[in-house]
Amino acid sequence: MTLPSLRDAIRIHGLDAKKSFGQHFLLDPGIVARIAALAGDMNGRHVVEIGPGPGGLTRALLDTKAEAIHAVEIDQRAWPLLDELVAHAAGRLVLVKADATALDTATLCPAPRKIVANLPYNVGTPLLVGWLRQAALWERMTLMFQLEVAERICAAPDTSSYGRLGVLAQWCATCNVVMKVPAGAFSPPPKVESAVVDLVPKPEQPSPALFKAMEHVTHLAFGQRRKMLRASLKPIGGETLLEKAGILPTRRAETLSIEEFASLAKLVCPEI
Repeated sequence: MTLPSLRDAIRIHGLDAKKSFGQHFLLDPGIVARIAALAGDMNGRHVVEIGPGPGGLTRALLDTKAEAIHAVEIDQRAWPLLDELVAHAAGRLVLVKADATALDTATLCPAPRKIVANLPYNVGTPLLVGWLRQAALWERMTLMFQLEVAERICAAPDTSSYGRLGVLAQWCATCNVVMKVPAGAFSPPPKVESAVVDLVPKPEQPSPALFKAMEHVTHLAFGQRRKMLRASLKPIGGETLLEKAGILPTRRAETLSIEEFASLAKLVCPEI
């Protein structure tokens, strides 16, 4: 049996994007093919996709040389359509019917593993932070976010977009916006533009305790970003901590480099 086109499959199953799931379906075959290509060499790789929806990006990933695609979908309405795609994938597509926010996604497949996903807008940031905690387990992450979030991930110090998310991401990975996608490419069109971010984990990764310390430091620092660091970091030592790190206590969070935040995290980490 021939697989129906993506649009026909959506029509047959009566599938429409659901706001509660943060869904915006990407149907343009050229765009999904480009996203799959941006993920780099797929030969022998296992790929995790979050929120495949009707399977547009999934089809593009199946057209690569990936060993297998492990697609995680919470929306029960999409399962019958995706089950049909599984039947046509000759064992290369595994449908995981679950909530990605409740999964340890690295356990879904062996290494070398990548994540390639058009992430649901409402869970993209917490998912990314979870993957950064275990960045050593991933070869690469090629992820679509709202453009504003993508810019925050890749922002440089002393810019309005620079914040906690950018520090965590750039501490653990080399991050670049590699593609912008207009709202009109989606169905329904979101109110904002989107962008694909390429994250390549660095060879050396922080321990779980050090990552937790960095989360705490950046939470305090950017939680009151208009205040001087001696005030925002007062719960963890404030001026004394900053002096140990060689950082002026009158500076504000957005002026600190990734390396300076790392030095603060090391000072408060119980393991170091």
